[in-house]
Formats: sequence, structure tokens, C-alpha cells
Amino acid sequence: MRTIGTVVRGVRAPIIRQGDDIAKITAEAVQAAWAEAGITPRDRDVVAVTESVVARSQGNYATIQQIAADVKAKTGGGTIGVAFPITSRNRFSLLLKGISLAAKKVVVLLSYPADEVGNHLVDIDQLDEAGVNPYTDTLTVAQFREKFGHIIHPFTGVDYIDFFTDLIEGCGAEAEILLGNRIQTLVPLCDAVIAADIHTRFRSKRQLKAAGCKVILGLDDILNASVDGSGYNEKYGLLGSNKATEETIKLFPRDCTAVAQRISDLLSEASGKHIEAMVYGDGAFKDPVGKIWELADPVVSPGYTAGLQGTPNELKLKYLADNDFAGLSGEELREAVSDRIRSKTGESLVGNMAAQGTTPRQLTDLIGSLCDLTSGSGDKGTPIIYIQGYFDNYTNE
Repeated sequence: MRTIGTVVRGVRAPIIRQGDDIAKITAEAVQAAWAEAGITPRDRDVVAVTESVVARSQGNYATIQQIAADVKAKTGGGTIGVAFPITSRNRFSLLLKGISLAAKKVVVLLSYPADEVGNHLVDIDQLDEAGVNPYTDTLTVAQFREKFGHIIHPFTGVDYIDFFTDLIEGCGAEAEILLGNRIQTLVPLCDAVIAADIHTRFRSKRQLKAAGCKVILGLDDILNASVDGSGYNEKYGLLGSNKATEETIKLFPRDCTAVAQRISDLLSEASGKHIEAMVYGDGAFKDPVGKIWELADPVVSPGYTAGLQGTPNELKLKYLADNDFAGLSGEELREAVSDRIRSKTGESLVGNMAAQGTTPRQLTDLIGSLCDLTSGSGDKGTPIIYIQGYFDNYTNE
């Protein structure tokens, strides 16, 4: 019986620059890892490469001036509402600069007690103590300060109300900050509203339309085509972007399915095995201490090979051991469990008691989260992840 199951390795790669052939570089790095570590490729091994180096190789960048040009063309450049941005300098500061450069006034509606990905402006227990209902109460900055004072983010040391105010005013626009969770609040105050939320943006746009807002955009509607030679993302626009320099952002990469397929083709040909591939961004998991969801990208994986579609279809071993085969032990128990696993068909196990507790998340979300945790966001230098045994089960020898 093979004792090693899933193995995940970070693979180092050269520093990627614009114009580099990311699929070729990824394939060569993996083949070098095979040789160095004595790895024998197997069918359904997975190679994943982080979205940031894919976007860099594509030169998918834009300046704040290009953002401003698109925003002004689409909103008219008057009073612009910005609803539910995440309180992140890396993710949102340059986007807000671009919006502010296009506007006479910017009204930002910050969700509270936390933003969409879990950055807290105020602790929810403090809301209870102050008698504030975040579902109904919209607060001015003065009202918020009176009740809660200046809240400094514990990880960044930033007061985001002050930070966003100073940023907007520094671009020559008037700033107004509100705190609330009803996007309709912005409609009578603004000429146009940008729904800056990520995963709830469709609901936000629907609510704005129902409230009579005339000009409605999401971040996905800005730079969804090239402006003055900028990069772009036709599906996600500014969503998934990061700060690159003080004046430029890196956008979410394009054509990622084609990139994944080419990596798969190169490595499958080199190994004689079928290698799956994907491009991954933020994982989808929550920090139990900081309460922050990692998923600030619009999706975990913007592109992957066909074999990574779907959800796991697994039996829970502890359920089988404690229930169906409670009277067995040792080799007899191992064989009984193995036989049950081998007898699985391709039919969904949803609703089967022996599958309870096996959360049916998308494979790409699970594998992408595994990759993100492995590569980290710092200086590990491993933008490529190589996974073996992910699709194995207890019966694989």
C-alpha cells in the first residue's frame, strides 16, 4: 500500500517580464523540478501558475490616467458614488485615484462593520454596545467618530476613512464618506454610481437600477476594453487588479484557459502523461484570527484545463468506519472500505450519508486555494505549483 497521498511543491521560476512566454517558462521550470527532485510524472498531476506572472508576461497594465479617462467617459465626471470598496491600499487606492481624477466630487459608501473580504472598520460587538444597526443605519463620518472614534486597521496601521478622504482630495475632488450597507443611499446624492464590490456586484447593480440610478457601473465595467493603449480585461475590468507602481496597476490576466491548455500540452508531450494545468489567483479561505477572506479576486481560477471542472465526489472514511463497518478492524476494515470506494460510480453522492461533511466546492477553488497557501504572497519565489496525487483515493497503490 502506498503511504504518500497528495504532495504539493512550490517550483521556483525566473523573474517574469513583459513579453516572456509564460507557458514555455512554466513548462521548463517544471521539467527542471522533475529532474532535480527525481519526480516521476503521473496522469492527472496538476501544474498551476499564479495570475500575477501571467498578467505581467502579457503586459496587462494601466495607469491611473487611463482609468480616469474611462471613468470620465462613462460617468460624465460629475459627482460619482463609489459603493462598498474593500479597504485595501494594494487593491483599491489607485482605483480610487483614477476615479477621483475623473470626478468633481466622490461619495464613498463604506460597508460596516467590515468590508466584503472581512477588513473590519469596527468590531461588531461595539455596534451592539452603541445601539447601531448596520442593516438600517447610515452614518456620517462625524456620527461614526462620535460613537467609535478613529479606528486603525490592526494589520496596516491605517485609518481608512482618513486615508480615502485624503486620497480623493489630493486628486482635486471633493470627498464625502458615508458608512452604511444600503447602496440606494447614493442614488439621490450622485450623478453616477460605481459598485466597487466584487462578489456581490450583480446584486448591487440590480438594487441601483431598481432605485432609479441612471448611470450604473461596476469595477468590471471599467477598462473592459483598452483605453489609450492600456491593458484591459474584457470580462473583469478592474476586478482582480493590484498596485504595481505608484501610478500603475496590474490587471487580472486575459486568455487564461489558453495559457493553461498550452502548459498542459507542453508538459503532457514531454512526460507522456496527461498533465492538468490552471492559472490561480487568491484562494477562497478565511483567516480565523484576522477574520479576513483571502478572495479579493473575482474568481480563484480564471482559466484551467477541462479535467479540473466539477466538484469532488468523495466518501467520508470516518463515516464508513464508524457506521457501515463499525464491527471490523485491521486488514478486514481496510478491504471493506476499499471495496466501497471502488464501487463508487460517476453519479453524484450529494445526499448520501456516507458523503456528509465533504463540502462540494469547485475543484478549481480547492486546488487554487491550496496553491495560494503554498506559494504565499511574499518572497518565496515559487509562482508555479506542482501537485501530485490530488485525485488519488485510499485504494490507489
